[in-house]
Amino acid sequence: MMSNRSTDILFQLIKSLEKAEKRHFKLYIKRSSGKEDLKIVRLFDALDKLKDYEEKALLKKLDDVTKPQLANLKTHLYKQILASLRLLKSTDSLDLQLNEQFDYAHILYKKGLFMQSLRIIDRAKEIARSNQKINFLPQLIALEKRIEGLHITRHIHHRADALSIEANEVNAHIDKVARLSNLALQLFSWFVQHGHSRDEYDEKDIRKFMTQNLPSGAWKETGFYERMYLYQSYTWYAFIRQDFLQYYRYTQKWVDLFHDLPMMIRVETGHYIKGIHNLLNAHFDLRNHRQFEKTLKLLEKVAQSERIRENDNFRIQVFIYMSQARINQHFMQGTFKEGLALVPSIEKDLEEYNLFLDSHRVLVLNYKFAMLYFGSGDFNTCIDYLQLIINDKTNLRYDLQCYARLVHLLAHYELGNDMLMESLTKSVFRFMARMKNLTAVEEAMIKFLRHSISIPTRQLKPEFEKFLQQIKHLETNRFQTRAFAYLDIISWVEGKVYNKPMGTIIHEKYLASKRRK
Repeated sequence: MMSNRSTDILFQLIKSLEKAEKRHFKLYIKRSSGKEDLKIVRLFDALDKLKDYEEKALLKKLDDVTKPQLANLKTHLYKQILASLRLLKSTDSLDLQLNEQFDYAHILYKKGLFMQSLRIIDRAKEIARSNQKINFLPQLIALEKRIEGLHITRHIHHRADALSIEANEVNAHIDKVARLSNLALQLFSWFVQHGHSRDEYDEKDIRKFMTQNLPSGAWKETGFYERMYLYQSYTWYAFIRQDFLQYYRYTQKWVDLFHDLPMMIRVETGHYIKGIHNLLNAHFDLRNHRQFEKTLKLLEKVAQSERIRENDNFRIQVFIYMSQARINQHFMQGTFKEGLALVPSIEKDLEEYNLFLDSHRVLVLNYKFAMLYFGSGDFNTCIDYLQLIINDKTNLRYDLQCYARLVHLLAHYELGNDMLMESLTKSVFRFMARMKNLTAVEEAMIKFLRHSISIPTRQLKPEFEKFLQQIKHLETNRFQTRAFAYLDIISWVEGKVYNKPMGTIIHEKYLASKRRK
């Protein structure tokens, strides 16, 4: 059940404000305050002090405000906070600056000061072009065309043809960017919904979708946004298909694009951070330990920049990506118990940021927490985290839903809950089959677990050895590798064969790979 805290938009907005933003609002409102405005300051203070939104408690604090008046006051306060933030943040946001320039040009046009309006339009167009913000040009060009079309200016003799050509070029550019950004977004949406491709049918569908929607001549484009969305599209395309080498190549191109045009890091900070995050994931999937460490240091350096520290959205985004990367590093090294030290601080920040986090990110982190506890041998706590995923109703990441149930089954196996195993194995098998998420690896695992319940402990080792040989050769099959991406089942089985903890097996592999390099 959702709490009021997450449903009242004014309460959310006030709780998102930094101290400096609250101070600026008070100064902003008092500079132009009437009697009514002083009431909204009292409402602001009352809401700021509430831990959770409760209207009855709020009306008690504002004894001279009736319930119908409260609704109007809240609407007024919401608008005033946004106006205050717009004023405060305008110097920090290129988008806000360009919108502000358009507003000024429009006001001057309405005043009949056409030449002044055109000067501002020219300046705004120059800023937009130099920062690759071509999407802002249509409204500027439209206003310029209106001025030139309705009023005689000194420009009219040479501007008509030039403006027509410029408008056509801008529209063509925007169309290309829109088609590529649509493709990138739709591929990302497919992954969030389904995870990796499950079989040849998924593979066929995603290939067909890519072929039909990739704009012709996309690889010949040289503009920043065309290339960024093209690389993103191929990033998701490769990731969905579990072609991790291609995934790495395109995430590297994505990040390199920003390094080749450093000015765009500030303009599109969110996309830059997300590129680094995906590059980290690519190194994790390929077990590129050194490159992973190098890229993690880059993300840590970015996290310390003023741009990130002073922007709520970017700071939360970096927190999520850094948390995932640091946990993944422990997965790669087999240091599960050491990784548990990260959980309390991450959970504390998750609670602090809960208003601003999407369900998908929380789902992924809960799965990673569960795997840390599984690898550490704390199977009861592992089950607690898996239950959060199993009971989740967001209909996101069917793949995580499936593997949460599979790990849940393994955790009960480790705990020796034999009475539950028969019903659990049937339940997991049915669920994964219904979700079309059952590969040869999972089918073999479920079959093995059901079979091994009746085998005495001293006779289990030969059975594990046979099971290891059965699944080992599937590591190179692309449609079977999903199981190994979500759960290092090979290392788990090897731990049983060699009588070592799963973490020790993974750590030995990590040390061996470092020696080879």
